[in-house]
Amino acid sequence: MTKADIVNEISGKTGMSKPEVLAIVEAFMNSIKDSLSEGENVYLRGFGSFIVKVRAQKTARNISKNTTIIVPEHKIPSFKPAKNFNLLVKK
Repeated sequence: MTKADIVNEISGKTGMSKPEVLAIVEAFMNSIKDSLSEGENVYLRGFGSFIVKVRAQKTARNISKNTTIIVPEHKIPSFKPAKNFNLLVKK
């Protein structure tokens, strides 16, 4: 399912125009991105959590140059589904 499919489905269910729904969906995604970029987690009860995970520093190998490099500690966004959502998908 794409963003356009989501907009079409919400528009059909609510009777709102597609441009209005698109603006709402874009604003929703932007507020999640903004929160995660500031290090804040987003919790949507019954759906899941968008969280920031910290990856520890590690040593990696550059195979082509046969050298080792240090990959510094960094943060990545992650999604953890709610228990009910997870059970629904597993069916």
